[in-house]
Amino acid sequence: MEYISHTLSNGLRVIFAPMPQTTTATVIVMSGTGSRYENASENGLAHFLEHMFFKGTAKRPSARVISEELDAIGSIYNAFTSKDRTAYYAKVSARYIDTALDVISDIFLNSTLPSKEITKERGAIIQEIDMYEDMPMYTVDNVFDALIFGPEHPLGRTILGPKENIRAFNRRDFTSYLKRNYTPGNTVVCVAGSFPQKKTLESIRKTFGHIPASDVPQHQPFSFAQESPRMAIKEKKTDQTQLMLGVPAYPYLHKDEYAIDVLSTILGGGMSSRLFMEVREKRGLAYSVQAWAEKYPDMGYFVVQAGVEHGKLEKTVSTILGEFRKIKRVKVSPQELRKAKSYMKGTMSLSLETSDRIAQSAASSLISIGRVRTLEEVMKGIDAVTAEDIQRVAQDTLQTKHLNFAVIGPHADVKKFAPLLRT
Repeated sequence: MEYISHTLSNGLRVIFAPMPQTTTATVIVMSGTGSRYENASENGLAHFLEHMFFKGTAKRPSARVISEELDAIGSIYNAFTSKDRTAYYAKVSARYIDTALDVISDIFLNSTLPSKEITKERGAIIQEIDMYEDMPMYTVDNVFDALIFGPEHPLGRTILGPKENIRAFNRRDFTSYLKRNYTPGNTVVCVAGSFPQKKTLESIRKTFGHIPASDVPQHQPFSFAQESPRMAIKEKKTDQTQLMLGVPAYPYLHKDEYAIDVLSTILGGGMSSRLFMEVREKRGLAYSVQAWAEKYPDMGYFVVQAGVEHGKLEKTVSTILGEFRKIKRVKVSPQELRKAKSYMKGTMSLSLETSDRIAQSAASSLISIGRVRTLEEVMKGIDAVTAEDIQRVAQDTLQTKHLNFAVIGPHADVKKFAPLLRT
């Protein structure tokens, strides 16, 4: 895959990923901001603002006008907010690339943020919060993040924010956040698929080039300081206990970034991983168990997540920790290492088959590390990982004193699990 980069005079970055063999094109505009760039009273504002971008512009005065125009060309369109980036995108048949670029650019640059729509959207977002509260599988990460980062750090807060904030935001809050965080130097426009490059670049220059340059927003740094295992239980009546068990790990561009990825694959990537076989297949403790490495530019963590029967929580945690000890003690075999690498490269190749996934991947990479990582670069990094690297990284990260154990379920006694985390 060839990536072609351009930078406008105001600092806005443009990345093209031409795919002449496809019949689709995707436009994504991504800003390097999210809930990490909020203070406590702003928590939830970045996500709320993302919703408001679809409520109308001068050219397209309502959400209905925007959605009808995109629906009329069969577009797949949406937006998302994470802790450190927010994006707006539309995937279309290649012949509609001009429309996709015009609509996404318009909502990104010209949203009117009408106060009456802010009032109406509060209810929708509160319902979104309630919806996820009814799905512990999707909110146990909030408990884990508050535990590992601390509730006072932006990374320890939820993306959706608390209801009291949602009810209090006014238009001035949105415009202030927008001015501070949506800057040209903090924005990436990516187009992937089949499209005329020269014409598309001219359109992007005309649309985005007039925006004055301004400072790129800065986030609050984070550094881990943990000398004993920590636990947090959100007591809730549920049919299943959700757990996350993790440790601090590595940021993007760390020398062991690929090693922690391979480690997480060996432990919990796919249906033949160690944890899937031990927790589900051999013991029947969980339907789903997985592991992954989460990364930010300045830090990261490794975590295992599972949903289990209430009475089998202790046995599940004991089994997970047993696999941690094993991978620290015994080097992985050449066969298992090859399988993990092949799994990673295969799933990665499949995930980058379409214009929307390529556009999102390229834009995210540019926001996170300042350049686009090619598939070939990533595969080369994976191939370079050795069994010795896996053992060394496991010993470095999977330490008892660094364990963070988060639970949602009908469990009241945190102390009950303390001995388990010290074994």
